[in-house]
Amino acid sequence: MCEVKVFLKSDDKLEEFMDNVVSIKPEGDKLLLIDLFGARKYVEAELEEMKLLEHQVILEKKTSK
Repeated sequence: MCEVKVFLKSDDKLEEFMDNVVSIKPEGDKLLLIDLFGARKYVEAELEEMKLLEHQVILEKKTSK
């Protein structure tokens, strides 16, 4: 399968944000994540790392200015 588990990094803490993600799409200043079942979540974050062999994507939460 091609799904990934998305983690959100904030203040050097890594938390699971969403599982079974099949699509990540930038929309304005946010990312839209869509899972295998069609559930959608928006997050204000930037891509930090993709670990494709481990099926993981790590996003870093944007800090408010």
